[in-house]
Amino acid sequence: MDMENHDPSKGRDLDELSFDPSGLDRWSKEGVFEVTRERLSEYAEATNDPIPAHRSGEIAPPVFAIVPVFQAMLEPTFAVIPKELAGRGVHSAQVFTFHRPLRPGDTLTSRAKMVGYHGRPNGTAGHIVMESRSSDGGLVNEQDVTVFVRGFDAGESIGEPAPDHKLPEHLLGQEPLVTVTQHVDDDQTYRYSPAAGDPMPIHLDDDFARQVGLPGIIVHGMCTLAFASWAVLGEFGGSDVGRLKRLAGRFAAPVLPGQDLTTRIWAGERLPGSTIYHFQTATDQGVVLKDGLAELTN
Repeated sequence: MDMENHDPSKGRDLDELSFDPSGLDRWSKEGVFEVTRERLSEYAEATNDPIPAHRSGEIAPPVFAIVPVFQAMLEPTFAVIPKELAGRGVHSAQVFTFHRPLRPGDTLTSRAKMVGYHGRPNGTAGHIVMESRSSDGGLVNEQDVTVFVRGFDAGESIGEPAPDHKLPEHLLGQEPLVTVTQHVDDDQTYRYSPAAGDPMPIHLDDDFARQVGLPGIIVHGMCTLAFASWAVLGEFGGSDVGRLKRLAGRFAAPVLPGQDLTTRIWAGERLPGSTIYHFQTATDQGVVLKDGLAELTN
C-alpha cells in the first residue's frame, strides 16, 4: 500500500531531502475505533475468508487488526520521512502480536510511532510500531510495520530494526506439510478497499496504476496476507483465531485480480505451549508473500 497519492517529482530535489531523526519515538495522537459485527463480517467477505465465526462477525479475522490503526501510521511516518518521498514508500512487511482477538463491541484506542530507519543503496526501511488497547487500557494487539522508501538512501541507520521473521532456508528444500490454493476474484480490490478503509488508487484505478509503472490494478498486500492467514488457521489452528499469537509476512511482488495463490506451509520450532509455522505464497509468476510466520498455541 502506498503511503500517499503524491508525485515525488514535485517539491525539493532528492539531494535536498533527508530523514528527520527528531521525529522518532514520538507517539501519534490516539485514535478511537468501534468494532462492529457488520464491519467484521464485511472484512471476512472481502478476503474470501471461509471461517464461519469470521463470516458471521462473531470474532475478527486476524488481519482486520490493521483497520483500526491504518490512519495512525501516517502521522509518525511523515514526522520522519519527507512528504516528497511519499510516492516512493510502500508497506513492505508486517508483524502482528495478538494478546486477544477483537470482538464486536470493542472500543479500541490506537497509536503509533516510528522507532528507527535503516538506509541502504536501494532504499530506506522505516520501522513503525503500533498498539491497540481496549477501553479498560488492556493491550489487545501490537504491530510492527516496515515502510520501504524505494531508491532513497537515508545514509544512516538509527534506532530499532523491525523484528526478524525470515523463513529458514532449509525449509525451502523440503516438502511442505500442506499446500493451499486460493483464487483472487476479479472484483477483490473493490470489495477489500471499503472493508479495510484503504482507498489507494493503485488498487482501484487501472489507468493510475499503469501510470506509476504497475501492470494494472494490484491487490492490497494485507488482503494477500489475510488469504494466507485463513489458510494457516484452517489447516493447523482448527479455524480458531484465539490460538494465533503472531502473524507476519513480507510483501515481495504484486498480486493481480484473477490470479491463483498457492501457499506452502511448513512447521518450524516448537515453543513452550505453541508451534511456529512458516509459509510462502506465490502466483504462477513467482513469490508474492515471503517470510511468512504464524505462531499457534497448541
